[in-house]
Amino acid sequence: MAENGFWDDRERAQAALSERSRKKETLDRWNKVSKQVEDAAAMVELAFEEQDDETIAELDAEVKKLAGDVKAYEVEMLLSGEYDRYNAIFSIHAGAGGTEAQDWAEMLLRMYLRWMERRGFSAEIVDSMPGEEAGIKSVVVEVKGANAYGLLRAEKGIHRLVRISPFDANKRRHTSFASADVIPEIEDDADVDLNPDDLRIDTYRSSGAGGQHVNKTSSAIRITHIPTGLVVQCQNERSQHKNKESAMRILRSRLFELRLREQTEKMSEIQGELKDIAWGSQIRSYVFHPYNMVKDLRTRHETGNIQAVMDGDLDDFIQTYLQYEAEEKNKTQNQQ
Repeated sequence: MAENGFWDDRERAQAALSERSRKKETLDRWNKVSKQVEDAAAMVELAFEEQDDETIAELDAEVKKLAGDVKAYEVEMLLSGEYDRYNAIFSIHAGAGGTEAQDWAEMLLRMYLRWMERRGFSAEIVDSMPGEEAGIKSVVVEVKGANAYGLLRAEKGIHRLVRISPFDANKRRHTSFASADVIPEIEDDADVDLNPDDLRIDTYRSSGAGGQHVNKTSSAIRITHIPTGLVVQCQNERSQHKNKESAMRILRSRLFELRLREQTEKMSEIQGELKDIAWGSQIRSYVFHPYNMVKDLRTRHETGNIQAVMDGDLDDFIQTYLQYEAEEKNKTQNQQ
């Protein structure tokens, strides 16, 4: 920043300021946690010297809080990807299986909305397609909050449910599948060219819940990107203008993801190696019968407290995956 001419290139200067801000925030967090550890260590020594039960009890609560802060900081340090800090566009799609899969998709939506609430994230459903009898066929959620994309990318893949079906009169065990997908919400100034001539914009009446106004006017928007065939639709807002804004944000993000995916595939061809794309791979099993267990098939992390997980207690699964991912990257770099 002290270089001559730093401010001549405003775009470069803004990027440098943003990077400085992120690094300063990381350093400030480290200093804060480090100071908390030092203070706690001093309290431990003082409490045991004086054998003060009240101070020891107070210390116990302080150490538990500090452990949570350290764990949260560790997770943030694992989020080093270029887009991890971005907001996210999160979607769930029911797999084959009709009502069973659609009900499972809605259960997953409830689980993730509760997790987002715990994290203090803002979550807005911008598009949803209800099932014929129960559940949802698909849903798209805009998630805003620090590291939303970095955390949610740990959940990308196929989720498998095993349970006694509430829709089966014979009470047989069923297996259902639903997929979770996530992309970073790309900022407006990102290098994504959208030529208006490449877009077909259609309006239609909202098919979901939303009150008389939403269902009686053509406020829902569907945008088709003709060159790629990508289709985005939004129908949650009363205003056609707001639905169009949301649809354009999602389209821009999907085009950006498509470009990154093409670059990854091209690099794989150059290296003579085909690498599996995360989308489409089964990542986790949720077993309600004949026993209770949630198991991540990538990290082998598991728990028997399935109710807590369905109520949004996902942090252990996400942290374990991020640690696993970091270890795998280190192994690959060492081999190279």
